[in-house]
Amino acid sequence: MEAPQERLAYVAVLNPDSGEPDAMTVVDCDPNSASYSQVVHSLEMPNVGDELHHFNWNACSAALCPSSAHPHLERRYLVVPSLANSRIYIIDTQPDPQRPRIVKTIEAEQVRRAGYSRPHTVHCGPDAIYVSALGSADGDRPGGIMLLDHYTFEPIGPWELDRGPQELAYDFWWHIGLDTMMTSEWGTPEMFESGARLEDVVGQNYGHVLHFWDMRRRAHRQAVDLGAQHQMALELRPAHNPTRHYGFCGVVVSTEDLSGSIFLWYRDGEEWAARKIISIPAEPADAADLPPALQPLGAVPPLVTDIDLSLDDRFLPASLEMGGVVRKAAHPTGATLTGGPQMVEISRDGRRVYLTNSLYSSWDDQFYPDGLNGWLSRIDVNPEGGMSVNSDFFIDYGKTRSHQVRLQGGDASSDTFCFP
Repeated sequence: MEAPQERLAYVAVLNPDSGEPDAMTVVDCDPNSASYSQVVHSLEMPNVGDELHHFNWNACSAALCPSSAHPHLERRYLVVPSLANSRIYIIDTQPDPQRPRIVKTIEAEQVRRAGYSRPHTVHCGPDAIYVSALGSADGDRPGGIMLLDHYTFEPIGPWELDRGPQELAYDFWWHIGLDTMMTSEWGTPEMFESGARLEDVVGQNYGHVLHFWDMRRRAHRQAVDLGAQHQMALELRPAHNPTRHYGFCGVVVSTEDLSGSIFLWYRDGEEWAARKIISIPAEPADAADLPPALQPLGAVPPLVTDIDLSLDDRFLPASLEMGGVVRKAAHPTGATLTGGPQMVEISRDGRRVYLTNSLYSSWDDQFYPDGLNGWLSRIDVNPEGGMSVNSDFFIDYGKTRSHQVRLQGGDASSDTFCFP
């Protein structure tokens, strides 16, 4: 948290149905720079239709733990999955951080040989780089986790030895001190690639279970069902302090009242438990103001698709209005915002929160059928609480959609720790 303020941000942007490749853009975050709040470089991918999604740094504090020390790792490479094409790009941010370059491409065939497809979330772990995948090698269930070598980035193979009842996959994290991994659930590729399917929500077919694993033995130990009404249990954010054995999970929507929610998981004796601690209600709206996908509901669900926990474990920033289906709350610059805040990233010191607005191309098209322009915005956080939209920092990507942002040097969701 005492590290210098980030000077650059890396933002994955998408160009669906345009014939143009996706790209990794570099944004100047230094308020003393002449190019502050501007894209200073764009690295195009070599292929079209990748759907760049979640990505992360190759090195982290977990890899330096004494039990699995990798002392020669450097936080230098971005590991960038292609959710649609099942590739993984390795991007080197050195020697010039403003002009990163692709140094390795792991093709879909290599990912499938490791047992999976549709790579999604990346975390640097104690013994390898972990990548969750939403589909098995043939695209059917079960999804799970594959491993990449820390140094060569070559796929090692599937992580699980005993997966128990786990089938659906999404996010994962761990409590290193307890040798415990947690995984969450979304759906199989055919349940999300063509858009959100109302019948699957109503039928409660999406994921709603948290899984707890013996990390060393790579074996499933416990499933905690949040309730079938809580559809799409997605982002996991464990406490950063390794002596605190709890964390938060964001749930997209409830079939009971269309609310979104945050669950807390925690130790209950020798077992794990979870309970809802935050509920965000849906907002009624006239059908004429809603896209066809939401008109049968007569309301706008909050759709909690990302959460982030500050590095001191104090804040889950959550209470400003930007964009939206009906309100379309403008940016302080006066810019009209299509879409709403989607991916969230917090700086290491907890003072700045960066927001992008694209969820997944086919889902964007459903909720914003008139089009979605990508943007990057910033919230300033008071250390004692309270926050406001920064009026000087805003990037309009136009028809290019912005998905996730990572901060130079690391951010609040890059690392887990062995010592408090």
